[in-house]
Amino acid sequence: MARIGATPFAFPEFRGATRRLVLVNLGAYFALALAGLAFASTTSRVARLLAFDPGYFLHGALWQPITYSLIHPTLLGTLFELLSLWFLAGFLEAFHSDVWITGLYGFSVLGTTLAALALYAVSGTLGSALPVVPLYGCFGGVFGLLVAIGLLYGDTQFLLFFTIGIKARYMVVIYALIAIAMTFGEQRMYAFSQLGGALAGFVYVRMAPKRGVSFSFSERWYGLRNRYYRWKRRRAARKFEVYMRSQGRTVRFDGNGRQIDEDHEDKKRWN
Repeated sequence: MARIGATPFAFPEFRGATRRLVLVNLGAYFALALAGLAFASTTSRVARLLAFDPGYFLHGALWQPITYSLIHPTLLGTLFELLSLWFLAGFLEAFHSDVWITGLYGFSVLGTTLAALALYAVSGTLGSALPVVPLYGCFGGVFGLLVAIGLLYGDTQFLLFFTIGIKARYMVVIYALIAIAMTFGEQRMYAFSQLGGALAGFVYVRMAPKRGVSFSFSERWYGLRNRYYRWKRRRAARKFEVYMRSQGRTVRFDGNGRQIDEDHEDKKRWN
C-alpha cells in the first residue's frame, strides 16, 4: 500500500479526466436549469425520465443508469458533489491514468444503480412495498473514488468537515457507517445505492488493470489477433513443406512459421 504524508487542504490540478467529469456534470446542471426556466411545467417530468427509477428502467428506460448521475437539482448539492469530485478524482489522477479514473468513476456510477435495482427486486420478492426514491446525482461515483483512496492511500490525511485531520481509511469507514445508518430510515434506497457505489469502487480497484479496462481489452484483442496470424503462418508453412517434399526438396520452418536456413545453422554449429 502506498503511504503518503499529511496533505493540506488544497485542490489538485484541474486536468484530464477530472476536468472532463466536472465539466460534463456542470454543463448538465446548467442545461437542466435553463430547460427549467424555459419549460417550467415539464421540468419534473424531464427529471423523472432522466433520474434512475427501477420501475421505469425495467419498463424500457435503459438510459437511466447513465443519465441519473447528471441530474443535480439544487445548487448547494451540486457544489458539494462537484467539489468532492474535483478533489478526489484530481488526487487519484496524480498517480493513475485518466482512463483508469474514468473507468473507476463509471463503474461506481453503474454499481450504484445495480444496488438500487437489487434492493427493489428483493423488496418486491418479499412482498414488502419499498418507497421508490428516484436516484440522481454523482454521489455513487464520488463514494467509489473515496473508497479507492482509502484502499490505495489509506495513510493520507484529509480534513473532515474542513477542520478535523483524519486518515483516508478512517474517513471511508465513517461515511460507510453513515450510509449504513441511513438504510434504516426513509432514504434507505439512496443509502443502499451509495454503498453499492462504494462496493463497485472496491471491486474496480482490486480487479481492474492499472492502465484501465479499455487498454486491457485492446491488449487482449491484439494478442488474439496476433495468435491467429501466427497460426495461419504455421499452417501455410506446413503446406509449403509438403509441397517442397513433393518436388524433391526439403525445407524446415520453426514454431513461428519462419524458414530455417540450413547453411546458416551449419556455419553456426562449426564456428
